[in-house]
Amino acid sequence: MSTRLDKKMAELKAAGKKGIFIYITAGAPDVETTLRAVREAEKAGADVIELGLPFSDPMADGPVIQSSSVCALKNGMTLKKELEIVREIRKFSEIPLIGMGYINNMYHYGFEKFVTDFKAAGMDGIIVPDVPHEESGEMRKICAVHDFHLAEFITPGMTETCKGATGFIYCVSNNGVTGVKKIDYSTIGAVCAKARKFTDTPLAVGFGIGSSEAAVEAAAKSDAVIVGSAVVKRLMDGRFAEAMALIGAMREALDAAYGKDA
Repeated sequence: MSTRLDKKMAELKAAGKKGIFIYITAGAPDVETTLRAVREAEKAGADVIELGLPFSDPMADGPVIQSSSVCALKNGMTLKKELEIVREIRKFSEIPLIGMGYINNMYHYGFEKFVTDFKAAGMDGIIVPDVPHEESGEMRKICAVHDFHLAEFITPGMTETCKGATGFIYCVSNNGVTGVKKIDYSTIGAVCAKARKFTDTPLAVGFGIGSSEAAVEAAAKSDAVIVGSAVVKRLMDGRFAEAMALIGAMREALDAAYGKDA
């Protein structure tokens, strides 16, 4: 299969560039801001949007993304409304869109129906952090049939799950939850190097990246970085321009450090 995500990652590789995935919570602080943030993040240099599908108990997320999920749910966010957001995004952009959500929501919706509906709306794949690889076999089959990526996770203590991965592999930089923090990225760098022995699928490092310096450090052995809390915090605080400036600064720093002329 060749999805928007596959094409974008191949494009980046050919250009000798590192990718930036930007996490945005659907409906937080409101739908209008979500749509505007996707549009402007792409202009600022984002390569992929990770669209958060709010859930009441987001176990992999730290306080910033948890509070944005609470806000979105109070605003009445549901999977059906999130489908509408995806359709609206597709009216103005072909940027790869990867959902990030929890199995409880998808289970109640019907996992195969979720995949077919969101694929039809324009989503390219999903991240489900609360389903371990050993329990995701049926989900992986459904996603494969529909050319819809189900992202695999690897952590400092686990690399074998990446063997059959498609799209990208989410490399978790530490064993905590999402949120900006000081992290020694050499650990996940070693994990990325080990993962290369099993797969050619692009590797994206997430958790803790809140500055251009951290993005450059995290990208050393990976193909892309994933930035969530640092952007979401600014959007929730009404600092929209600052959020976009951060994305732009990260784009510039990555291109300066790893571009073909670097």
